[in-house]
Amino acid sequence: MGMTVERPAILKGLDDVYVKESKLCLVDGIKGRLLYVGYDIRDLAVHSSFEETCYLLWNLRLPLRSDLETARRAIGEERKVPSDVFALLRKLPKTTAPIDALRTGVSALAAYDPELGDQSREANLRKALRVTAKTATLMAAIHRIREGKRPIAPDPSRGHAEDLLRMTTGKEPDPQMARILDVALILHADHSLNASTFGATVAASTLADLYSTVVAGIATLKGPLHGGANEQALKMLLKIGSPANAEVYVSSALAQREKLPGFGHRVYKNYDPRALILRDHAKALAERSGDMTLFDTATAVQEIMLRELAERRIYPNVDFYSGVTYHLMGLPADVFTPIFAVSRVSGWTAHVIEYWQSNRILRPLDYYIGPMEASYVPIDER
Repeated sequence: MGMTVERPAILKGLDDVYVKESKLCLVDGIKGRLLYVGYDIRDLAVHSSFEETCYLLWNLRLPLRSDLETARRAIGEERKVPSDVFALLRKLPKTTAPIDALRTGVSALAAYDPELGDQSREANLRKALRVTAKTATLMAAIHRIREGKRPIAPDPSRGHAEDLLRMTTGKEPDPQMARILDVALILHADHSLNASTFGATVAASTLADLYSTVVAGIATLKGPLHGGANEQALKMLLKIGSPANAEVYVSSALAQREKLPGFGHRVYKNYDPRALILRDHAKALAERSGDMTLFDTATAVQEIMLRELAERRIYPNVDFYSGVTYHLMGLPADVFTPIFAVSRVSGWTAHVIEYWQSNRILRPLDYYIGPMEASYVPIDER
């Protein structure tokens, strides 16, 4: 007789399952609030910087001026990437997606970190800063290499977002665009135990090194249901083309029970506060460009979705307006997810380091429904 177990509840997607305590991030899906260590994302988006946000996540407090200056200087100096890693990126096929190249580049960085095997909290905080800094340089280099251009060396004197924009475009950053990118990095830095953070945490629970956890995070982020959603949302808006086409497109999609990228969220049952912040920045960029078509198309789609799905409480999420924002900044769609990773690596590492304070290997169960008494038959007798 086989083992009999009463059929358990199968919680697909791990909805409403808690696996750890955290002081890092609160996502209040009912009220539409997002807090980093108690600080409202709306305040951070106005007053903070990405470097300060990193410090907050890693140290659980806002820095003093001297702390922030030290952190900015350290992040600037650590943006430098070994030339051998650039050489590796050049050997990848030209068709390699930027997010795949980024995953490979971060994996390679591990070999050059002198503290890779040191699992002390102090060493892991230093590694978190290094990998966060260098991921920006990798992303920019990957974009330039595929265009047949040389990577641009980082400038330690510049802010992280500003330097990322400069290294990616090869142009002196416009102050407004640099600030908007800085805000976008702040908004994407953390979001509780989302899929990629959970992926990084699973890797961390085995006591893998910090770089391996980041690689796990990037691999998970890649999917169109997670980090790739902003690229898909932009493609949809470009396909719609104008506000006049929105009604027909959305109505047809809903009639066929299609999910529109950039709408809905597992946790939020209200407006995603990050979407509201980026919507304002996207509008400012559109007005500055003199072409409101894309933004007005997004607004039309949003209004129709809110009207048609009001009872289901489906709202735009951060992906809907981040894609619009990055496009209006002149960035290609396939670097949207790598930019997401440039930001989220700060949150991944913060969660990993926090989890290691009371580590337990993650080992959930699956409920077996296969045969119980299969008899092995030698290959020549099958």
